[in-house]
Amino acid sequence: MIVFINDRPIRLVGPKAAVQLTSTSDPKTFKDYDQIVDARLEALKEDMLHGHLFVLNATPATIEKLLLLLQKADAHRLLSVTLGCLNKSDCETAIKKPFKIVKAAGGVVFKGNKLLLMFRRGVWDLPKGKLDDGESSRQGAAREVEEETGVRVSVGERICTTWHTYALNGNRILKRTKWYRMGVVDDSRMAPQEDEDIEKLAWLDRRETQLALTNSFSSIRYVIEEVNKLVSK
Repeated sequence: MIVFINDRPIRLVGPKAAVQLTSTSDPKTFKDYDQIVDARLEALKEDMLHGHLFVLNATPATIEKLLLLLQKADAHRLLSVTLGCLNKSDCETAIKKPFKIVKAAGGVVFKGNKLLLMFRRGVWDLPKGKLDDGESSRQGAAREVEEETGVRVSVGERICTTWHTYALNGNRILKRTKWYRMGVVDDSRMAPQEDEDIEKLAWLDRRETQLALTNSFSSIRYVIEEVNKLVSK
C-alpha cells in the first residue's frame, strides 16, 4: 500500500518485503535510503524527517506518531517514507483511521501513442472523481472521464490504486482512487469541464508527458509510472 500524505509517498510493506529491500544482513546498508530507523529502539522525531526514510518494525503506534509529525512538524525536506510493518494489515488500518475515506476512480486515456492530460488549478492532472452511490469503480471511472473531458472511452485493465490526503471543510480526507487504462471511443466532443476548474486538455506523447509531470502531483506521477510498466510488457 502507498499513501500520498501532503503529496509525499508513504509506502507500507510487510516483513518479507522489508527484508528484500536490503542487500546484506546489516540494515545500515539498505539501498536508496538516507536514514534507517528501528521503531523498536527509538521513537520517530522531527529531525528524522528528511530525504528517503526507512522505518523498521513499524506498528500502529509508529503510524500514529508519524501522522502526528507530518501534521505538526516541519517536513519540507522529507521525500518519502517506507514503513517495514510487523503486521502490514494492522498498519494499513492505523493509517486510514484518522481520515474520512472517499472512494473515487479515474482513467489514463490513450489515443495511439498519446495520452490525455488536463490542466487544472495550476497543475497537470488526470480525470478522476468520486463514485456515485451504487456505482462500480469501472462505471465511475468512465463517467468521470466523459464528464471532465467530453471523451467517450472504453475501459480496460486496472492499473493501480492510489490513496492521497487532503482537507475539506475542516475534515481530513483520504481518497482511494482506482485507476484504469482506457481507449478512445469518440473524442469529437472533447472539451474541458470548466465548472471543475479544468482549463485545457491535451494529447501528449511520452516526452511531452514527462515534461508536463514535472508540474503535477506525486500520486499522478506514480500512476503514469505504473501504466508505463503495463505498456512496456
